[in-house]
Amino acid sequence: MKRRELLRHLERNGCKLLREGTRHTVYYNPSNRKTSTVPRHAELVDVLARKICKDLDIPSP
Repeated sequence: MKRRELLRHLERNGCKLLREGTRHTVYYNPSNRKTSTVPRHAELVDVLARKICKDLDIPSP
């Protein structure tokens, strides 16, 4: 999955950008106060995308 697609999916489901790290972007779900990091790779493995969504308690893409 493309990183850009995952970021769009996160924002559509109510997640907000919390901060930018040097190697990761941290997203925050304000409804349940959970965070997860998204690595800065152009292509992400589908298992990792599902794990990020599970960490934030949103549906998988």
